[in-house]
Amino acid sequence: MTTDQKLKLDLPVLLPDVPQVRDRCVDLLISTLKGKPGVGDAHISGTPEAPQLCVHYDSAAISLSRLREIAQATGAKLTDEIGHLLLQSPPSHARVARRWEAEVRGVAGVLEVHAAPTGSVYIEFDRSKVSEEALHGKLTALGFNTVPVEQTKRATSNGHQHGIGTHEHGDAPHQDHSHEGHDHAKGESGEHSHGGVFGEKSELVFALLAGAAVLASWAVERWALASNAIVVGFAIAAYVFGGFFTVREAIENIRAKRFEIDTLMLVAAAGAATLGKWTEGGLLLFLFSLGHSLEHYAMGRARRAIEALAKLAPERAQVRRGDVIQEVDVASLEVGDVVIVRPNERFPADGFVVVGETSVDQAPVTGESVPVEKRPVPDREAALQGFDKLAAQHRVFAGTINGSGAIEVVVARKAGESTMARVVRLVTEAETQRSPTQNFTEKFERIFVPLVLALVVLLLFAGFVIDEPFSASFYRAMAVLVAASPCALAISVPSAVLSGVARAGRGGVLVKGGGPLENLGTLSAIAFDKTGTLTEGKPKLTEVRTVSGASVRELLEVAYAVEEHSDHPLAAAIVAGAKERLSQEQISRKAEQLQSITGRGVRARVDGADVYVGKAALFDEVPGAKAPAELVQMNQELMDKGCTTMLVRSGERYLGVLGVMDTPRPVAKDVMAALKSLGIERLIMISGDNQRVTDAVGKSVGLTEARGDLMPEDKVAAIKQLRTQNGMVAMVGDGVNDAPAMANATVGIAMGAAGSDVALETADVALMGDDLGVWAADARWTGIRRWASILEPRLAIKSSR
Repeated sequence: MTTDQKLKLDLPVLLPDVPQVRDRCVDLLISTLKGKPGVGDAHISGTPEAPQLCVHYDSAAISLSRLREIAQATGAKLTDEIGHLLLQSPPSHARVARRWEAEVRGVAGVLEVHAAPTGSVYIEFDRSKVSEEALHGKLTALGFNTVPVEQTKRATSNGHQHGIGTHEHGDAPHQDHSHEGHDHAKGESGEHSHGGVFGEKSELVFALLAGAAVLASWAVERWALASNAIVVGFAIAAYVFGGFFTVREAIENIRAKRFEIDTLMLVAAAGAATLGKWTEGGLLLFLFSLGHSLEHYAMGRARRAIEALAKLAPERAQVRRGDVIQEVDVASLEVGDVVIVRPNERFPADGFVVVGETSVDQAPVTGESVPVEKRPVPDREAALQGFDKLAAQHRVFAGTINGSGAIEVVVARKAGESTMARVVRLVTEAETQRSPTQNFTEKFERIFVPLVLALVVLLLFAGFVIDEPFSASFYRAMAVLVAASPCALAISVPSAVLSGVARAGRGGVLVKGGGPLENLGTLSAIAFDKTGTLTEGKPKLTEVRTVSGASVRELLEVAYAVEEHSDHPLAAAIVAGAKERLSQEQISRKAEQLQSITGRGVRARVDGADVYVGKAALFDEVPGAKAPAELVQMNQELMDKGCTTMLVRSGERYLGVLGVMDTPRPVAKDVMAALKSLGIERLIMISGDNQRVTDAVGKSVGLTEARGDLMPEDKVAAIKQLRTQNGMVAMVGDGVNDAPAMANATVGIAMGAAGSDVALETADVALMGDDLGVWAADARWTGIRRWASILEPRLAIKSSR
């Protein structure tokens, strides 16, 4: 009798160097197992943090032990056969990245290459055909500098600018961010960075000089200010400055047997000169070089923003080893090390608390609006084995900020495997992935350029067929060449783009180019982060409930007296709320003998009575302090509304409960209504805050769905699911933890003044202020979508150039 059984194996055990499920080796492992007799299906299950390989098999055809052996052997074989090389070069242009890919793809043993204009490069290679050392040598022979990851780490710590490293496996197509930057003046990378007398800004300066020369040439010709020789002289200067870097790239492309737009632009400019249209030719080169330089500048800013993200975690850590405390590099931390974290310091690694209690600001990673209380784990060994399943009150993350308590933390993940490192890799992964439109236009360019050049040659010698003077054929060929140059598109499309972008800008929305503008017109779903986006981003006292026999004034006075000396954000919210509700004369009570009970609340004496202010759990520890049913019901009601609650007890009686909440922005509800009226089908919140809070906020502002308890990688998964279900999806956020989700959305939208540098640079669209209300004006957003629909057919080509 055959029986369908399931075998679940931890993927990190089978493929220890592949932390991401989107990897060639995972696909090969699944396809290999599916081909085995008795195996019905194999797929990935579990969470992103703990993926599992689930195999469905017929126990009558293959035994459990045999299936396990096959899976383990296949995983080991793939790990030995396939390697990955992660590189970082200076930001460049999309054409340079494509040429880089083409040259490296030609190296024997290279299976796959992805290069992004921001400098992120991923190479997958077959170890049976080329070793890692040999691959480094071949890359060097091609003109690409490669530096071992250990050297780049040392260079980074010493302030040097190098950035190429290697990994044995996994993380594909991610990047190692323990080393940032690069030497912008050496080898191939140096050429890409266009270093010159003006450093990294040389290309921009040359483009502006070309523009000035074109303007001077036009002015002299227009008003006959000097002889024609002066006009030509200014035009030649425009040719020199505008074509300087374009010529270099065109030569490299021709050497690589590739005809790119650079080549066509140069030939078109030369054709304009032969027709006596020197100023027009200079204008072509000026526009092209200006586009190049601005693209390079934008890529540089994006790269620096990711570098800043990678540096959120400290470089040094205090480690307790036996009775000795040593200061070591974070990169040298091992799993099981005990690190000491003092008040207001950033955590150096992911881990769990073993000594001390504190509150931690986790906003850089999870986006939570209030600090999370932390306390020691009951079983250190069990916590180390099951770190991913630990409760939030025990886990800490690299890059987050410790509160007022000094604690000791056991390292559970190495520096390169921390949650923050994964955030960096997720952003980098999104950068290396091209859209179908980009792939199409790249193929189109490779056909278009040689086709135009061939047509020009035919027209040039048409006189031999149609019996016309060579001068007439030459003029016609040059005219076609100039008309077919991409600057015909470069002049018309940018003007339309600038009109749409300017209209958005006047409304407080910064749209970064034609591609995002085009995509805004086709959105069907928008995902929002909660903290700082839909909400104010800081806790506020929203509810004051008293029990029978107590007054609001007494409750607030007592709570104010106890909390005014605390630096906890929730305490600050209570103090501010009490001040709003009471006059200064009414606030006369004073607290003494304050005692902080970390994670639960505070105890003090006010007017000779013992006072407790804190969570419901605090009062379970106070003898004879069982809360009455009336208060328990009040507390539950406020928690259901998404509030963080604090009970207040003075002496032998309870006074009431206070509710603190990160309140929705006043305009959030109007914004959601406006977006729905414009045809956005799905409005969803994806937040790191708990589900109860997200449900309450989502309901109050009118969202169609709210998801809570999400880590950055969970947000990425949610965005990808939305793109599968709805197609064109935007992600709106303001924090570091939103950057990967924004990078994976069709359009990433960042809140401006309240947003982080990383989120802003990752975004395609930025709200220049932190006022979500700029979306509420129907005319403003409708105008942007109208411009997008007008530009769609043109920008499908232009956006990839």
